[in-house]
Formats: sequence, C-alpha cells, structure tokens
Amino acid sequence: MDRSPLPQPVLIERAGDVLSFTLNRPDAGNEISGPMFDAMTATLRSEAAEPTARVLRIRASGDVFCTGRERAARDAVSIRSEVARLIELKRLVRGTSMIAIAEVQGDAHGFGFGLAILCDFTLVSSRATLAFPEMRKGLPPAAIMAYAGRYALPKALFPMVLFGDALTPAAALQAGLITKVCEPAMLRSDADALTERILALDDAGVRQCKAFFLAAEECTTEQNFRSATDMLTVASLRLMQGR
Repeated sequence: MDRSPLPQPVLIERAGDVLSFTLNRPDAGNEISGPMFDAMTATLRSEAAEPTARVLRIRASGDVFCTGRERAARDAVSIRSEVARLIELKRLVRGTSMIAIAEVQGDAHGFGFGLAILCDFTLVSSRATLAFPEMRKGLPPAAIMAYAGRYALPKALFPMVLFGDALTPAAALQAGLITKVCEPAMLRSDADALTERILALDDAGVRQCKAFFLAAEECTTEQNFRSATDMLTVASLRLMQGR
C-alpha cells in the first residue's frame, strides 16, 4: 500500500533574505484552496510582526500559474468568511514591507491574475493567457476591481472585467497591469536578476520607499508633502549615523 505523504498545496521556503510561495496544485490549475490561504496568510502575518525577509517571490508548479480559487461556501455566513479570507491575503501581499515579485509562468485567471497584479513586480511568460472570467458566470470581480483601477486606466480596464476575454501579456503590459513580458525560458533568470537588484539596495531604505509609495496613493499631495518632510528627515539622520 502506498503511504507516501500528499504533496503540500503551497510550498513555503526561505533562502537567505528571500521568502518564496510556490503554488503546488498543478492538477487543479493551482486554484487556491482554504489551507493554502491559511498557510500564506499566517506566514505573512508572522513576517509583518517580525520582518526578516526582504523579497517575496510568488510562483507556481506545472504549466499554469493560477486559474482562480476554490469556492466551497454555500450560505451567507460562510461565503462572507471565505471572501474575507481572500481579501486578507491580498491586503497582506500588497502591504508587506517585502518587495513582492510574481513569476507568472502560465495562465493566470481570476484570483490568480488579481494576486499577480498586487505584487510590486509582475513578470509574465509570453505564452501565458490572462483573464478576469468571473462575469461569464454573472459574478462581478469586486475584490479585483477594488484595486485594479490603481494600475490601469478605466477605459482599458472595464472591458476586461466586464467581458472576461483572455488577454495577451502584451495587452496587459500596455494597460499597466503587469511589469514585464518574459520569454518562457528566461522568466526565472529575469526574476533572479530582479531579486539581486533589490537585495543590493539598502534594506531600511527599500522598506521606507515602499511604505511611502503605498501611503501616497491614499493621501492628498499636501499630506504627502508633510509625510515626505518627516520621512526624509528620519532617513537622512539614519544614513548619517550609519557612516
């Protein structure tokens, strides 16, 4: 009788300053299951409480990146809980002080595409297809629309979420939803090179830069000017003391 352990649905690994999430359900299109949500959320909460890693890399096993998420809930209470769980993961990915890199080696649809967009850098293989297919089942992709407008202009974005047509990586790049289109064989090496560039920067400076960048999106220019005065004062003193 075969008693070999079942494969982990998401592989969470640390290598030096790099934390990696590898979606590992290739036979199920790497759909995100409840245990996968819980494992990634717990890791990101732990990292937020005690930051150690500097780069987060999100990738997947097999030919597909992620074709969505499992929907197991069947009543209002459990559906709300399920949605809250997925939004919490998105909130943590976006807000982490790590620089997040999505390595999209294959198709990314629905939640998978939305997760990749939230990363600071979204590298996509030229052979991948991208889509927001939820409306084809009559379900507005509200959890994606909550933030996608920060990346793409409304006239480009709305038809994508309304009709759910498959997009080429080139079209997503033009719309501002991804960072770079990579040749399939070069995706991993491009992500490695990007990781090295990030790690070569000052750690505290990178965390401050990302925090200010995210906060500036939510505030007025005048508020940002006041925050910039505070941040530049603190950062300048830190650098002077480090010399």
